[in-house]
Amino acid sequence: MDQPEYTHLKTGEEIACIAGYYTPREEVRIDYNGRQVLYVVGQAVIESSCCGIGSWGYVLVPGYILDWQNRTNEAGLAVSTVEPVSDRTAREEIGKIIREAEAIPQISFW
Repeated sequence: MDQPEYTHLKTGEEIACIAGYYTPREEVRIDYNGRQVLYVVGQAVIESSCCGIGSWGYVLVPGYILDWQNRTNEAGLAVSTVEPVSDRTAREEIGKIIREAEAIPQISFW
């Protein structure tokens, strides 16, 4: 089975979406049980919605790093091979570590 790939977006650059934009702020690697976990901290903004505006911080966890920036895609962005964190206990423990470090409650795992 092929492992998922994570495309490293340029940090600090706004990415437009249907009702606003999001901005990846930082990529972080942490050690967990002898493996490295990649997570991305960012900011999402809704500015053109029919029912209001808002912004919030988020954390996206692609997973365990299997092969760090092993290739470049056609847009010139680095790509890493990852393994999503599927174990419930590991997700809870990693989420706790991230919440303590980032103070952002919204954490999404692949």
